[in-house]
Amino acid sequence: MKTEIIDEKKNPLFNRKEIILEVESEITPSHSEAEKIVSEKFKTSSEALKIKKIYGRFGSKTFRINANIYSSKEEKESIEPKSKKEKEAEAKVLEEAKKAEEEKRKAKEESKKLDEKK
Repeated sequence: MKTEIIDEKKNPLFNRKEIILEVESEITPSHSEAEKIVSEKFKTSSEALKIKKIYGRFGSKTFRINANIYSSKEEKESIEPKSKKEKEAEAKVLEEAKKAEEEKRKAKEESKKLDEKK
């Protein structure tokens, strides 16, 4: 897969690097593939970058990837708005953790009751 940097700007206001990459591929790269390509090209972790858009022209095998690269994951999370999918996934994880904590508490109470009966 051939990659070429089309544009690279440093944005000091948001403390990020805004890039446009051109990739030659048979099929449109997925977001995870695009993250891998950008992280390898710029030697950064995939957690500290945000793929903004992947687009190509009809019949062409070249695709452009717009991405923002941040210095850390925390900085990315504080600046980039979360998508609906990301918010739902986060809520699901929190809900599962809450359920697990509740089950743990109930199991503790039951074991105390059994100890008291003995």
